[in-house]
Amino acid sequence: MAEVTIRDLVKAYGQTQVIHGVNLDIADGEFTVLVGPSGCGKSTLLRMIAGLEEITGGQISIGPRVVNHLPPSERDIAMVFQNYALYPHKTVASNMAFALRMRRMDKAEIAKRVKNAAEILGLTPYLDRYPRALSGGQRQRVAMGRAIVRDPQVFLFDEPLSNLDAKLRVQMRTEIRELHQRLGTTTVYVTHDQIEAMTMADKIVVMQAGHIEQIGSPLDLYDRPANTFVASFIGSPSMNMLEATLRAENGGWAADLGGTRLPVTGAEGVTDGQPVTLGIRPENLALSDNGIAATVNVVEPTGAETHVVFSRGEADITAVFRERRSFAAGETVHLTAAPDAILLFDRESGARMG
Repeated sequence: MAEVTIRDLVKAYGQTQVIHGVNLDIADGEFTVLVGPSGCGKSTLLRMIAGLEEITGGQISIGPRVVNHLPPSERDIAMVFQNYALYPHKTVASNMAFALRMRRMDKAEIAKRVKNAAEILGLTPYLDRYPRALSGGQRQRVAMGRAIVRDPQVFLFDEPLSNLDAKLRVQMRTEIRELHQRLGTTTVYVTHDQIEAMTMADKIVVMQAGHIEQIGSPLDLYDRPANTFVASFIGSPSMNMLEATLRAENGGWAADLGGTRLPVTGAEGVTDGQPVTLGIRPENLALSDNGIAATVNVVEPTGAETHVVFSRGEADITAVFRERRSFAAGETVHLTAAPDAILLFDRESGARMG
């Protein structure tokens, strides 16, 4: 196991720069998830750590070694890909053992490592089968087993669950997390799915357009997003963003939403009349006798919760209600939120205030 240290990392294709001076510390044994929309640079960053992409500038260290110019085979990493990358003409056992055979490792040691990995992943009954005889989830386990037998310092996962159905993704999330808890190997995991990031990570790195927007624990990012991008990206359904104007009121501050005022906290160093963006999580909205007037648009019962999309002018507001209540399309209700559940963002920069 080893820490991964990234300093001033740059990647460019010709004149087009796609990674812009990234700095990141991944602790020994930590499960770090790189998350962001498609094209944000997360997979490119992972491939640079793996040695599959050349570094334009900056430095990557794995443990005490700078690995900028080392080939992937000398970096002591193991990578699990989205498409499994299994040899169709080799059995499960042969697929798992292939890299060890290329190292000319002792046959008894290879057999021991394959056996142990198969037991960890529940693959023992399938060692003599070929990939075509396996389900998607089993193939992904084989790909993970191939990584485990190498006993690397760092595991790298590149969107490994993208090809699985929803139920199997949930199951595999749990299995990968349990595997990490059992092995304790430093892990870097790339996904565009923020639910995967929230449920699996010790630390999340949110990326956009080749920059890191915020680094923190899942709940840090959820409760204290650095800006409107992180606030909107982390959480499902997404945080509601409403434009408002700050007004001094009763010794404090209120957000004026076109005649409706909601008391707010965290308004420090602001001025009366300052334009802001309010951020309210869907689960923090509640029905009230007064508040934000909104018209029911779509009702989505999930069983445990009811998701309701309301229309307010040209903007939509999503609320999540844990108690069961009937809503009729076209019905107008009023919504409110506790002052400490409302986040304030600077309208111009998007940065969180307070």
